Amino acid sequence: MVDFSLSDEERQIRDTVRSFIEKEVMPLEPEVLRNERAGRPGLEATVLRELQNKARRSGFWGVNTPEEYGGMDLGAVMSAIIAMECGRSFVPFAFGGYADNILYAANEEQKERYLLPTIEGERISCFAITEPGAGSDARSIRTSAKEDGGDYIINGEKTFITRGNDADFVMVFAVVPDRGITCFLVDRDMGWKSEPIPTMGEWGPAALIFEDVRVPASSVLGEVGKGFELAMQWIRQGRYLIPARAIGSAERLLQMAIDYAKIRQSMGHPIADYQAIQWKIADSQVGIEGAKWLTLYAAWRVQAGLDARHASSIAKLNGAVMANEVVDQVMQIHGGMGYTKELPVERWYRELRLLRIYEGTDEIQRLTIARNLLKGHVKLGGIGE
Repeated sequence: MVDFSLSDEERQIRDTVRSFIEKEVMPLEPEVLRNERAGRPGLEATVLRELQNKARRSGFWGVNTPEEYGGMDLGAVMSAIIAMECGRSFVPFAFGGYADNILYAANEEQKERYLLPTIEGERISCFAITEPGAGSDARSIRTSAKEDGGDYIINGEKTFITRGNDADFVMVFAVVPDRGITCFLVDRDMGWKSEPIPTMGEWGPAALIFEDVRVPASSVLGEVGKGFELAMQWIRQGRYLIPARAIGSAERLLQMAIDYAKIRQSMGHPIADYQAIQWKIADSQVGIEGAKWLTLYAAWRVQAGLDARHASSIAKLNGAVMANEVVDQVMQIHGGMGYTKELPVERWYRELRLLRIYEGTDEIQRLTIARNLLKGHVKLGGIGE
């Protein structure tokens, strides 16, 4: 029999994280809104750092980082649950003490220079594979890295890079002629530049420009020609965390709608009395619960060392669509007030729309799911395989 209950330790971790988010993070929401609407970063780096230090003093550091690097190594399922709790606030907060999973493929010298300082929060990284002409089709990247003596010369442009404006080094993927896609660790002071890309939401991506950036052969992460495998490892390993955070946002939004429906009067009654509103609330709850278990199942497969690619695609597609449907229903319940900037609903509306685009569009997830079924990689009717 499947046991869906949390252990006492897991429940304690969840409750501690929820308390931290409610007491330390949510109170910053008005400040974040003021800053963003004034064209400033929602949360200054120093404020974020102090939040992370508070969490560290509470024992939360490196939630999914191996213990040998000072982390908690709680596993994928607990990481998903923690992401749900963080998603309850739109404050751009995440627990510190982590590094992109492919950085663990670094050699000892690279670990000292990049991995360990990133875990400690002393350095900021970004992952750069997307290009103006290569989004979901990562194999079609055109950024080149040509050998020149013992070095490589990198030329090209990357786009929509998260943390690209703040990072002091980048994991950039480029094509080495006749050898294939390769990942390079490149410090900003080696010559690459970043330019902010304005978006409808508060996500602040960047375009990265490489013009004859010279890097030594020691900058190669992993092996020459094996970069695509590293890129897919990065994308697939953490994909379940995207719907996880969306679930937390959707739950917070739905609670806002429930509270508002109880006090908003129309024709002599709270709008919560009307079936039209009740159905929006019910449908939203059904969507949230479905997404929650699909996401936890994908996380469980990651934690168990099973192939989680198909399950993660299902969870990502379902969670992204669900979050957009819920925030739309919540805005409808709030009516005109939901459309104003007095409430954060419109802010969440813009933010959650991104989920259906980045880290694999809805269309790519559907393509992946259908292809797996049509080619027999995944069979219908299985449980726990």
